[in-house]
Amino acid sequence: DQDEETSNTSESLESVSLADASAEKATQGSDTDLEVEDPEKAFVGITGTELYLEACRLMEVVPVSHFIQNLAKPYINLNHRGLGPKGVKAIAIALVSNATVTHLELEDNCILAEGAICIAEMLRENSCLQELNISNNHLDTAGAEAIARLLLDNMSYLHTLQLSGGLWLQLAGRSHCLCIFVSLQGNYRVKELDLSHNEFYEKGGQLLGQMLASNTTLEILDLSWNHLRRQGTVALGTGLRSNSALKILNLSWNGVGNEGALALGEALKVNTVLVHLDISNNQINNEGAKKLCRGLEVNGKLKILKMANNPLTMEGASALVTSVRKNPKSMMEEINISNVLVNETFIKLLDLVCQTHPELDVIYGEVEGCIAKIPKQHPNPMKVIQNYLKEHNLRLWDFFRNIDKDGNMKIPVAAFQRAMMQQSSIPLDRVQIGELVRKLDWNRTGVVDY
Repeated sequence: DQDEETSNTSESLESVSLADASAEKATQGSDTDLEVEDPEKAFVGITGTELYLEACRLMEVVPVSHFIQNLAKPYINLNHRGLGPKGVKAIAIALVSNATVTHLELEDNCILAEGAICIAEMLRENSCLQELNISNNHLDTAGAEAIARLLLDNMSYLHTLQLSGGLWLQLAGRSHCLCIFVSLQGNYRVKELDLSHNEFYEKGGQLLGQMLASNTTLEILDLSWNHLRRQGTVALGTGLRSNSALKILNLSWNGVGNEGALALGEALKVNTVLVHLDISNNQINNEGAKKLCRGLEVNGKLKILKMANNPLTMEGASALVTSVRKNPKSMMEEINISNVLVNETFIKLLDLVCQTHPELDVIYGEVEGCIAKIPKQHPNPMKVIQNYLKEHNLRLWDFFRNIDKDGNMKIPVAAFQRAMMQQSSIPLDRVQIGELVRKLDWNRTGVVDY
């Protein structure tokens, strides 16, 4: 058995040695090899901390004590430690056969192409690592291609991958995105992907649209800060029409504009899976909001729409709320237009809509004219509930238990808000219920945990 284990260790480390050769070629002959005649023999029969220390000795890097201390734990955070490519190679060698680490953070370590290649080769052998963050690491073309081949071959067990800022090459003024997008078309393992801050521009958006049209696994995608603009967003909208997996999409800070909003609205008419869309800070005005509403009026899946910091006024805000009113199938729970100044007419409209959609929460700015007036005083909603329970000789636990249909002591915020709006025993209005929800779900988990 020991001979067999030794043989497996030797075979698995062969891939890391191959990564060394590939990285050396990618960095055009830089002095990055192990500088021993046969590096595989140096690791035979050793594992864990001993393996890592030996790898550090051969790489001539200082061992990271935090890595050693957490090598037997599922989560290791090594962000911002200046590891460099050699430091990451030592870590990769130690993780080839590791069976405990499931989440690894390596953001901002300047691992370069050499380190990315070695990480990719390690992931082909490792069967435990599921979440990886290699954002802001200057991967260059060779590093991006190594990650892309890994995704295309579906050879890793990763389901969460963060590549924020890691694909942008500032000096060349371009992004190494093509290979990543193409590889995702055939990937069926990664469910959560962060590609923010990579400056993909319109061309990147077009490629992403093609990827979304064929990918059947990705559920969470962050594309914020990528300059996708109108053409890129139109292509994304086309991809979303036929996508059957994506649930959360972040397109904030992309210059989407009104035409982009139109494309997203058209996609929402037919998309039946997306539940969370963030299009904050995208230069969408009232006209764009109305175009988006064409989709909201028929969509029966979207629950959260974030549109803060767009140049909207009362007109656009009213259109958004009215779209929910027109749609009997609407599942909308939150609309964030927190920068918009509204008036009493909007408040009355919102109250009216909430009668048929009691789970709806609209986050808006100030109410016009209320700054000069003395604000209306509302009794503390928790005190109102406590007084009611005391009068009826009930316990607080009984109150929550009556709303908790599943009996797991965790109530979805939308279900809690709906129940509170529909009940008539406790005198609370929409504003008080909103205040109560914010207190009970103070860290915005979407669940009231009592």
